[in-house]
Amino acid sequence: MSITIKNEEQIQAMREGGKILAEVLEKTCEKAVPGVSTLELDHFAENFIRENGGIPGFKNYKGFPNTLCTCINEKIVHGIPQKDEILQEGDLFTVDCGVIYKGMNTDAARTVAIGEISEEKQKLLDTAKETLAVAINTAKPDTHLNEIGKAIQKIVENAGYHVIFDLTGHGIGKNLHEDPVILNYWDGNPGPLLKPGMTLAIEPIFAIGTSQMKTLRDDWTLVTDDNSCSIQIENTILITQNGNEVLTKI
Repeated sequence: MSITIKNEEQIQAMREGGKILAEVLEKTCEKAVPGVSTLELDHFAENFIRENGGIPGFKNYKGFPNTLCTCINEKIVHGIPQKDEILQEGDLFTVDCGVIYKGMNTDAARTVAIGEISEEKQKLLDTAKETLAVAINTAKPDTHLNEIGKAIQKIVENAGYHVIFDLTGHGIGKNLHEDPVILNYWDGNPGPLLKPGMTLAIEPIFAIGTSQMKTLRDDWTLVTDDNSCSIQIENTILITQNGNEVLTKI
């Protein structure tokens, strides 16, 4: 495993790109209301990123066709925006996006309620926000990497939910996916020590009823095996001398 330490120029590019990403996610979520298609949101996001000097990080990555990954309810990750996929009152909607700016990648995801959602979905959403906050707070210099996964798994399972074991966070920088793999659970291996200059995309991913998933016919979209609601939430962070800095926030 080779975890790259970013220099100041690279870090500043990720700060600037992360700000564009945070803004496009915020504005996309504001537009995510009943009656809107996920493809409309995708077109908006691509235009916003390009108008602000960025490049959509997901588009054409390993053949992925769009700027956003859009997932509703039982869809876990990698959902492809569609003109006939219309947001409905009561949906739990996740939007995942990447930005390349000055050659450096950032990656983040937000989940929002579409109108009024059930208590069950609200609890899932609240748990996800808590989980990401605790996971980020855990990521500090001279802490072992897999303490992040241990913290995530504890909160998720204490809430009665199921970690999707086959999906992970990752290092990020010149490439969208770099070392290290960031597990969302504890596998007994502490992993490497975190050092200032490392940049990580931390993304808890879990579901109400199962840890198992299946792939739809588009060969991209992953859904829960039991069709129970799932959630993903993510930020890109920088490990600093004293803790960390969230790069994908406004």
